[in-house]
Amino acid sequence: MKKQLVLGFVAALCATPALAALKVGDTAPDFTAAGSLAGKDFKFNLKDALKKGPVVVYFYPSAYTSGCDLQAHTFAEESDKFTKAGATIIGVSADDLGRLHKFSADPAFCAGKFPIASDESTKIAQTYDLSVRPPREGAKDVNQADINHAFIERVTFVIGKDGKILATLSSATDKLSPDQHVHKSLEIVSAAK
Repeated sequence: MKKQLVLGFVAALCATPALAALKVGDTAPDFTAAGSLAGKDFKFNLKDALKKGPVVVYFYPSAYTSGCDLQAHTFAEESDKFTKAGATIIGVSADDLGRLHKFSADPAFCAGKFPIASDESTKIAQTYDLSVRPPREGAKDVNQADINHAFIERVTFVIGKDGKILATLSSATDKLSPDQHVHKSLEIVSAAK
């Protein structure tokens, strides 16, 4: 009986999303990642992007899943407002580059409006202290394709030009819907202008 209780407790801990360790005022870890912009290879470096202004780094579980699709589409719709505020957007998931090339070019999602980066190893997510779940057996995307990669928790970091975290927005702790991540981060970068 004790063993079952312990195993149940351990399982519950693993299933509960971790709170993002990066808080307002923390320095965002620099990273470089291969990605896609409008279906073409793109290399992103946080330090370089910050030279232009604030950066919204949003981590999401998987391309072609309902919440992630909504979030990408909303970022694409609002991308001109982010540009006007001097902000750069970068989406990060554990999807491979092949999936990201399709997702980034698709007019229903990223629409070529902003880059998305691949964190297949989840090392970037780990430096941001995000929870990562292993692939679920039998997981399918909206196109019925198998999802064979890890799922990074949905967290958006708004990073000031100085590299400090201005906001950490989490679906798990802040109870934000995927599109609310976009609207809240836009409010923050607009106010920081």
